[in-house]
Amino acid sequence: MKKILLFCIILSQYFAIAQQDAWVYFNAKENVQSAIDNPISILSQRAIDRKANHGIAIDERDVPVNESYIMMLKAPETGVTVFAKSKWFNAVYVRGSLDDINALVDDFDFVESVEFADKSLNANSRVDSTYDKFSVENSNVVFNYGSTQDQIEQINANVLHLEDYTGEGIIIAVLDSGFPNINTMEAFQRLRDNGDLLDGYDFVSRNEDVYAFTGNDHGTKVLSTMAGFIEDQFVGSAPDASYYLFRTEDVSSETPVEEAYWVEAAERSDSLGVHVINTSLGYRTYQNDNYTHTNEDLNGDTTFITRGANIANEKGILVVTSSGNSGATGVGAPADATGVLSIGAVDVDGNYASFSSQGSTFQPTQKPDVVARGQAAFVIDDSNTIVNNNGTSFSSPIMAGGIASLWQAFPDATNEDIKQYVRMSASQFDTPDYLLGFGIPDLQLAFDIGLSLQEEEFFEFKVFPNPATDILNIQVPSANEVTTLRVFDVLGKLILEQTITTSSNQLDVSSMASGLYMMSFQSGKASKIVKLIKS
Repeated sequence: MKKILLFCIILSQYFAIAQQDAWVYFNAKENVQSAIDNPISILSQRAIDRKANHGIAIDERDVPVNESYIMMLKAPETGVTVFAKSKWFNAVYVRGSLDDINALVDDFDFVESVEFADKSLNANSRVDSTYDKFSVENSNVVFNYGSTQDQIEQINANVLHLEDYTGEGIIIAVLDSGFPNINTMEAFQRLRDNGDLLDGYDFVSRNEDVYAFTGNDHGTKVLSTMAGFIEDQFVGSAPDASYYLFRTEDVSSETPVEEAYWVEAAERSDSLGVHVINTSLGYRTYQNDNYTHTNEDLNGDTTFITRGANIANEKGILVVTSSGNSGATGVGAPADATGVLSIGAVDVDGNYASFSSQGSTFQPTQKPDVVARGQAAFVIDDSNTIVNNNGTSFSSPIMAGGIASLWQAFPDATNEDIKQYVRMSASQFDTPDYLLGFGIPDLQLAFDIGLSLQEEEFFEFKVFPNPATDILNIQVPSANEVTTLRVFDVLGKLILEQTITTSSNQLDVSSMASGLYMMSFQSGKASKIVKLIKS
């Protein structure tokens, strides 16, 4: 009997390995121009309005995947199973034998290419050891009135709340692993009563009831840091924002299909007009070592989920993600993405939490971007109990809620504007490192920075031409004879620093790459931040 059992185990492992995961890319879509000309046929009105308000074009990526192509791939004779689809990439995620997946390119003229999750089938790669991304997030019950005070005050979100900026009008999509009891718990009663619990979907089970899966309450805890409310005991960082809940993490396994589910959820978020995505998930290692991402893959624009996160950013969504719980091993995907705001973890005193994933030279931009409390953070579990948990899983939504409250104050600001305000307000903006990034944001200061951009007479001077090609002229008031000018790119990196006077008032920008920059002027106690467009 033992020999038979062992044989069955070996046989099952053989068939598991024989099965491959891959993205199958299509070469066309149907009725693209007519869909773009009639955007309400493919997007919600809220999504259309958000894009128009921020000058974001509706393009071919917004047009859905051709469903007839998907149906043909689902036919039994193909030998593959379709798990997810992506309109942004015009692709589907499939599982099947190597031969069956490769045959799709020859058998269907609409299949453009195949990208295997096992990178050795595409190019040579090496793998790292696996780790459990939730392993440090253990909890113990505590009883503490006003328990979230320290984690909210640490980023000064409480000041925004006092000004009645509590996230109202901002829509947040939470992409996570399970949301049990959110539809019944006392901690979310206020959210439900206000009509701010909008909708949800389980992309793993393909189930409209996002609360049906009860095997993991990680998403419940994550949502609580933003939307939870128990009078005199617990207040989230964005108690009046509105929320969509999407399950994209399959806790029973670790395969790249979860990256595909995530991109699908991000696409739906965009079509629904979401402003902020919080994702307390990260991907680096898989059960099949051949699928594991190498350090070189985590370069900000390679993995499927990272490319999807960057597109979400291009679409105007502010993507906030946890950096990960792997310490010096480094950030995972999509925390490496150039377009996302990656959040590391500190303790209540602002000290680096040892589990918080560190950035490295593999990322072309500063990672993590900023930090918030993730060590012994206060959350609410699915039994409506306030507990302490560790993890960047909680520093990320604490920050995402604070950002939603900040964005409420500046509804016309873009996602890039808001990210820049947050970075510039952080405690070590001038001296970032791989542990804390730019540091702990001060959202009151971020609010002041945003106001300074809108105050036309706060610091009088002229900058022209803007957009600039080569020489930028800067006219400063004679009363402020010496002004320090600092230029930052949209990712918060200091590009140059120069002293401007009435006699030395030109800046050569010819060597700068085309794009958007922020110019910070400081003269005595007067300061001003101005956008610069390099053409």
